[in-house]
This record gives sequence, C-alpha cells and structure tokens, in this order.
Amino acid sequence: MIEIKNVCVGYQDTEVLHDVSLSFEPGKVTVLLGPNGSGKSTLLKSVIRLISHTSGEILLDGQQIEELNAVSIAKKVSYIPQSRKTPDISVLRMVLHGRFAYLKYPRRYRPEDFEMGRKALQWVGIEDMAEKNVAKLSGGTQQKVYIAMALAQDTPTILMDEPTVYLDISHQLRMMKMARKLADQGKAVVMVLHDLAQAFQTADRVAVMSDGRIVACGEPEEVFQSGIINEVFGVTFERIYAKNGWKYFCE
Repeated sequence: MIEIKNVCVGYQDTEVLHDVSLSFEPGKVTVLLGPNGSGKSTLLKSVIRLISHTSGEILLDGQQIEELNAVSIAKKVSYIPQSRKTPDISVLRMVLHGRFAYLKYPRRYRPEDFEMGRKALQWVGIEDMAEKNVAKLSGGTQQKVYIAMALAQDTPTILMDEPTVYLDISHQLRMMKMARKLADQGKAVVMVLHDLAQAFQTADRVAVMSDGRIVACGEPEEVFQSGIINEVFGVTFERIYAKNGWKYFCE
C-alpha cells in the first residue's frame, strides 16, 4: 500500500504539488483526474522517486520511500510513463525488461521470467508479436508492449500514466477491464485518465487534481454529486441510467 501524506514537490524554485495526501489501496482502482498541468504525472513520479518531494511523507508498505533502493521499489511498484523512447529490440525482450528487478548481474533470464513475459503478452493480446521489432509497431501496439512490461514486473501496485493513449476504442475498453481484473486480484491500480466517462465507470476511487492540489477524493458517486468535475473542467458532466448501470457523458 502507498500512503502519500502532506507531500509537496517542486522543480527548482517552483512548487508544483501542494500538501497532497492520498492513498493507493490494494484491490482498488484509483483514477487521477485533472486538467493538463494539474500535477497528476508529477505525483506518480514522486511516488517512485523519479522526482524528490520537498516535504511530507511517502510510505510504501509502511516504509519511507527514501529508505528503499531502486530495486526494492521496482519489486513493489511498476510504472507506465506517459512518454518514453522506443528501443530497437523485439517485443518479448522489451517486456522482459520488467523482470530486471528480480535478476542479479549479469542478467540471465530464467524460465519463470520467460513464462511471465509471455503471460503478460497474452494479457494484452499481442502474444503473436513476440518477435516483432518494437520500434516498427504502431503507437497503439507499442503502448500494449509497455503495459505488458509493467504486468511482467508483477508488482502489488501498478501506476499508469494515460495508459489508453494511442489505443482505439475497443482496446481502451479492454484496458479498463484489465485494470478492473488486476484490482480484483488484489493489486492497487492507479491510472491517470482524461476520459471522464471511463474513469467514473471503472474507478473505485476518484481523485481530482487542480493546480497541484487534491480538490476532491472519494467514491465515484460522491465525487459526481459534489459537482467538482463541472467546476474544475468547465463542462457539464451528466449521466443517464442504462440497463448496465450509469453511463456518463459531457455537454
């Protein structure tokens, strides 16, 4: 479990996160919402020490994040960034990078690593592309490769910064179902999303950020009823009841 307590983060002389408190709990999907520049990506990066916080506490299973080395963190938290460089290697080799935390130097993959890698490819539906060159794939397929790499890391917590970017609608829906399934298996799943409807239909908890602060956090129903989405995004966020439950939309 990750606990963020009164955390502030800054770049040089500019503070971009202000007194943020939030927890990412096992068995739940937590979605971070907010306009561009509200601090969502910065928050995820601070959790895995890509960015240092200037005050407050970040606890990983009760331990201060500063007390853990990179390998210890990588065994507990996997992270899919918003953007990254695409290497010129095969899909399976890319996915196996998720196993690095479990290997001693020099890295030699074990049968269980290959098994986990291929299982991750099956999860995202690209097992037939194991030998393809990642750099030559479409943006959507590359995104699936990075998701598979995070799954192969097999951590209790998964942080995803805009995981549905580049994916077509059918694969976006599959991604959301996958997030739900991972949470049902006991993992803490954290997603930065821009699609409000997908967020409210999938999340157990919604945290809304604005100007580097958490301005609302709770169950989807609670956050919807508060009207904070309309205020923060400048839209009219509505819903209708269909046979499978509430369907959300913006006007």
